[in-house]
Amino acid sequence: MGGGTNPVAAVVFDLDGVLIDSEQVWDEVRQAYVAERGGRWEPDSTARMMGMSTAEWSTYLTSLGISGTPQLIAAEVIDLVAARYGAAPPLLPGAVEAVQAIAAHHLLGLASSSPRALIELVLDRSGLRASFAVAVSSEEVSRGKPAPDVYLEAARRLGAPAAACVAVEDSSNGLRAASAAGMAVVAVPNAHFPPAADALALAAATVPVTADLTVDVIRAAAARPR
Repeated sequence: MGGGTNPVAAVVFDLDGVLIDSEQVWDEVRQAYVAERGGRWEPDSTARMMGMSTAEWSTYLTSLGISGTPQLIAAEVIDLVAARYGAAPPLLPGAVEAVQAIAAHHLLGLASSSPRALIELVLDRSGLRASFAVAVSSEEVSRGKPAPDVYLEAARRLGAPAAACVAVEDSSNGLRAASAAGMAVVAVPNAHFPPAADALALAAATVPVTADLTVDVIRAAAARPR
């Protein structure tokens, strides 16, 4: 796998904001959910939840003045997001083709803050299941992004050293998580919620849209000194 003096052991993709145009869907659903239940949405609520695991964001929502257990809140919000996705998840233009092209040369993993149920839905309905050797939800690790746990677990399941992997991320907390795991990072800045300058500075390469991801971009990111 890979080439030159900086072989790429694996490429690990984020899901929301990289493969599907969903960050704003999550935001809209959670804001409406809190409002309908008489809660208060804080100015930094959106930024705080980006990258959180299901357990983390559902617990956070209870602090906004709504009733219910985190488990119930999570189940209801996930059902609402799944209903918004419908039969056709909002795939970003060129995402499927980019993944398939890179999968022809490198082992792929997925490291997502989405719950397992939505990861499976997207993989099935996008036709991308065969492209990914592993998929990890932050539900399955101790901490969500910006902690590196989900990326480290993806590398472990892939049997690849994290330092020999390249991650593809769109958000501040995602960029921080992948970098903290020791991976080279390619940034695809989220159009709805652009990453902070300090997080974007962690990227070894940046492309404007997912369709611009290529094997050459991945390998160039891996070759940059860290």
